[in-house]
Amino acid sequence: MNIKTSARNAFSGTISSVNHGAVNSEVTLALPGGDELTAIITRQSAIDLGLAEGKSAYALIKSSFVLLADPASRTSARNHLCGRIERIETGAVNSEIVIALSGGTRITAIVTNDSAQTLGLRINGETCAQIKASHIIIGVDE
Repeated sequence: MNIKTSARNAFSGTISSVNHGAVNSEVTLALPGGDELTAIITRQSAIDLGLAEGKSAYALIKSSFVLLADPASRTSARNHLCGRIERIETGAVNSEIVIALSGGTRITAIVTNDSAQTLGLRINGETCAQIKASHIIIGVDE
């Protein structure tokens, strides 16, 4: 399947670990530059995709699933990726925020203009992208 998606965040990397549970599997994807994403998918999906350490895979994340917070914030979100704000595009209601992570990967978030203002988001400012592991879709080439 060769597809394009509407997900603003599409990453390729190498699976660094797969831990199977009774129902779900935890999959960690190492991104270029050293950042990692952890996803929770069904055990059967992990088996069907043939996920194993060292295999190439993709992660898809809708920008509306990316929450932003200051670096000191603690949440239950499994993925906490900090970086420098590279671009802000402000619309009538929402803003698109592009964050350059330390490893060179970029992640995009859509937040309300009120939230962007409350967080004091600005170009070259620091922020952290937080993503729940269950909000990440994993894919592989056939």
